[in-house]
Amino acid sequence: MAVGAGPADGSAGAAPVAAPAIAVEARAGQRVAAPIVLTDARGKVVRLSASPQRIVSLLPSLAESVCALGACARIVGVDRYTTWPPALAQLPRLGGNLEPNVEAVLALRPDVVLVSVASRAIPRLEALGLKVIAFEPRTHADVRAVLRTLAAMLALPPEQGAEPLWARIEQGLVQAAQAVPAQARGQRVYFDASRGPVAAGESSFIGETLTRLGLVNIVPAALGPFPRLNPEYVVRADPDLLMGAQRSLGDSREPYPGWSSLRAMQSGRVCRFAGTQADLMIRPSPRLPEAAMAMARCLQRLYP
Repeated sequence: MAVGAGPADGSAGAAPVAAPAIAVEARAGQRVAAPIVLTDARGKVVRLSASPQRIVSLLPSLAESVCALGACARIVGVDRYTTWPPALAQLPRLGGNLEPNVEAVLALRPDVVLVSVASRAIPRLEALGLKVIAFEPRTHADVRAVLRTLAAMLALPPEQGAEPLWARIEQGLVQAAQAVPAQARGQRVYFDASRGPVAAGESSFIGETLTRLGLVNIVPAALGPFPRLNPEYVVRADPDLLMGAQRSLGDSREPYPGWSSLRAMQSGRVCRFAGTQADLMIRPSPRLPEAAMAMARCLQRLYP
């Protein structure tokens, strides 16, 4: 399932990447950038002649990541689901993550196109001669790997690269965990990542955030990051707490058959995230701490 296109924004681990190299032009005596060689989440080696100046992003979390690394100005087009940061609002919209408008992408003359591994447009984009780097971030470690890949692609110096940014993300996650009320810790939670129900399992980036907050996910890692469940699974598990997007859980006490009997519904312990906050929850981007803090604030309301 694609992260940004589905409950998350689509992703499994990005492979390790080679750091950008600098070569010396002996004859001219000029220092020039060497080709940048990266390995994407497909295991494909992508060679760039130089750090790209015209970037198309077809996944919201990737656009957010490029911007968090200070390179927003290099993005020339985005998919229709990208909403952050606001600086990207005026850029051309190129359709969905999985099936973008390839002609519109080509017209922007990008140096590189950033996509989900689930994108059905990859073969056509590459057939047209475009450089494509595919990602599949589903865990916190994957988000960190994406940042490393993008920092290498952008040829950033270490002090402006992925590791300082990841340190800030970690600090934000710690602060969110510290904001969780003591009485909420250990509560059993179900997070509805998408209508289905599609769960955010223990091994997903959402599940890892829930664990960092001291909650116990009723969907074990063995079921995968984002499993589609029978509503009866949640009824049998009977969690103490429900979380999910407003568009998924809705306003009723029975978003799925039998759920009105859940102890979480009976007690009103439901965190519904709406609008841009709902988008924030399902995107594996550098805004992980903001999502975690939004969860913590909901827990503060439910466990005063």
